[in-house]
Amino acid sequence: MGALDGLLVVSLEQAVAAPFASSRLADAGARVIKIERPEGDFSRNYDHVVNGDSAYFVWLNRGKESIAMDLSQSEEIRLLLSMLKTADVLIENFKPGSLAKLGIEVAELRKENPKLISCSISGYGSHGDWSKMKAYDLLIQAETGMSSITGSADAPGRVGVSVADIAAGMYSWSAILEALIARGISGNGRHIEVSLFDALADWMAVPLLWYDYGGKAPERVGLSHPSICPYGAFKTADGKTLLLSIQNEREWKRFCADILADEAIAELYPDNSIRLKNRDEIDSLVAETLGKMTHADAAAKLKKAEIAYGTLNDLQGFSSHSELRRAKISSPDFEIQIPAPPAICDKKPLETLGRVPELNQHGEAIRAEFAETVSLKED
Repeated sequence: MGALDGLLVVSLEQAVAAPFASSRLADAGARVIKIERPEGDFSRNYDHVVNGDSAYFVWLNRGKESIAMDLSQSEEIRLLLSMLKTADVLIENFKPGSLAKLGIEVAELRKENPKLISCSISGYGSHGDWSKMKAYDLLIQAETGMSSITGSADAPGRVGVSVADIAAGMYSWSAILEALIARGISGNGRHIEVSLFDALADWMAVPLLWYDYGGKAPERVGLSHPSICPYGAFKTADGKTLLLSIQNEREWKRFCADILADEAIAELYPDNSIRLKNRDEIDSLVAETLGKMTHADAAAKLKKAEIAYGTLNDLQGFSSHSELRRAKISSPDFEIQIPAPPAICDKKPLETLGRVPELNQHGEAIRAEFAETVSLKED
């Protein structure tokens, strides 16, 4: 049994942020009804790399029921309202104001269903001029300044996954769980708003504090660190890339003695602020030393010296990583493996997740269930 067994989640969702939140509720045992347009969630066609299905769709829609609905039709609105009379959670990431245009007001929903928790996800919130702006992930990365501190010294870059969408989905998920706890105390639901901009703004707190109170922004330094030295990527003799990080002076002294084989270097550059001012010299010393070792030899010495290090893996390296836990999910035609949910409760990791639904796979059954609810209430 899951922690959220018995809860009904109705999600008017598309793309990434809302499906992320609802998929985690589904993992925990909630029944999630995914309402799609008649043509389906457009993320179904982002790509076709997972045996013909979209990677994002497979990742974010396991364990859900799918119903296709044309919400421009009044009978479909009645069916939706029937679901919401008994729902525990409503999630939506349509354009701000879309529900109101459909004649659905959250405050009115809670008059009939006081326990309802609703969560609206948008690009820039529900008020002001920016609320009308389209907000795709890269645009949010750019607007929050994330792109300005990502990439190499020569050019800004994009984080390689949809971090704004994922961040908004994570904050929505945690806010919904918080609301469920509060409801257990008060008996009442609440309305939650999460924007992609606010979610990524929180992740940008440290660079912003640097600028607002330190007067400068962190530099783009690629795989190095703007405020720690040595910290970065170095080539070994066999052409592999090894990353290392020195976090304190004890590590620095061990590194100089055991790896650089010269304790005097630790005295020459005794603290991080001095090393930062002499980053080029430090990096040159490290690169020269590691460049004479194979990756295996360098890793063995760093491990023995208790220096933090890692390997710059490509996706092949990640896919075969010994620490990668996987969980099985199924779609109508095949079974695949994805990274397992990170949280392990009572030493029991989730190893099997719900299947990925076909478009409108559960539509007939859902319509029959909630049409009956409507009839009973009308009688």
